[in-house]
Amino acid sequence: MKLRFSTPKTDDLQFKITGSKSISNRYLILQALFSDLELKGLSNSDDTQVLQKALSTKLEKASEIDIHHAGTAMRFSTAFFSALPGCELILTGSQRMQERPIGILVDALRRLGADIEYLKNEGYPPLKISGQLLEQEEISISADVSSQYITALMLIAPSLKNGLTIHLESKVTSKPYLKMTAQALESIGVNVDFEADFIQVHPKSKIKPTQVSVESDWSSVSYFYSCLALMDKGAMKISTFYENSLQGDAQVAEFYNYFGIKTVFKNKSIVLTKVGGFEFPKKIEFDLNDTPDLAQTIAVTCLGLGVECFLTGLHTLKVKETDRLVALKTEMEKFGAEVLITDESLHLKPVSKLNSGVKIETYQDHRMAMCFAPLALKTELEILNPEVVSKSFPNFWEEMKMLGLG
Repeated sequence: MKLRFSTPKTDDLQFKITGSKSISNRYLILQALFSDLELKGLSNSDDTQVLQKALSTKLEKASEIDIHHAGTAMRFSTAFFSALPGCELILTGSQRMQERPIGILVDALRRLGADIEYLKNEGYPPLKISGQLLEQEEISISADVSSQYITALMLIAPSLKNGLTIHLESKVTSKPYLKMTAQALESIGVNVDFEADFIQVHPKSKIKPTQVSVESDWSSVSYFYSCLALMDKGAMKISTFYENSLQGDAQVAEFYNYFGIKTVFKNKSIVLTKVGGFEFPKKIEFDLNDTPDLAQTIAVTCLGLGVECFLTGLHTLKVKETDRLVALKTEMEKFGAEVLITDESLHLKPVSKLNSGVKIETYQDHRMAMCFAPLALKTELEILNPEVVSKSFPNFWEEMKMLGLG
């Protein structure tokens, strides 16, 4: 898909973003455990649809469930089916999914009493799962690799006879996502004790009839922040968002203050405005340990603005849909950038003039396609395999056309 910028047809730019994938997928597991939970405004992303399909599968002996590229669905489903006595199934996914580690979660579940076998490579999907009654009350797990492993355990914990206490070893990565999980549990009446080095989820056999409306996705709205930062002027209204959001990526509003974007909450929406005459910093430094999904967006914004950036806390990016650190370095260098990476950081040197006509590889990674799209406001480029956005934001390209990108 070749992208170039033309002036939007209207100054009245209004958007409605799909429900948060992260929140949707947490509540889907809880709904599978508690039938009195009603959900509204679920994400229309591929990942959420894949998880819905997996949870609604009529399980027969040796059933096979294909999670495709959906990492969240793989981790949450592994825990859910492991704690479902009597079920037998094979949980598999795409080739990339079979390269993404799941050993830490499987080891933890096995210590709780789960029966899980690796069918190919040790520590990686596909998995053969025989559901068991898990009776252990405590578990220790490394907290510096993926918060989704811990969330998967938290979500099944209320269904266990005595609940579960999870002891967190090492520095916690993406803590806002764990707090999101705790708040989701508490919203349906589950008691959660969240401390610095442990999380205790109390048992719950039944909940009161509860309806939950899913907030829109802050990770998805980050691309609109990037577009506005790269524009000379403009404003837009986007719904549905809450000032006291469950989502860690709501911090994007704070980060983009550094790029001259003002955020105002109004009637379950946010109004974004580009501050006139804003002087960009020469260099920005952010620790994104709690918000790693914003790294690609921020890095490309800096690339387009000629701002030097140094981003840390990025160690989880190597085990995402692709090695995002390597992918970012490779694609940004096509524009003439100098990029230095380590296992957990990215340093982008300022670029005075961007190369034009660059073809962006997306590596089957939705965020690679979406983070580079706003750069078309500064130079012509082409996104290869643009359909990957359906993983989290199926309407992305239609929304971009409203902004004049297409």
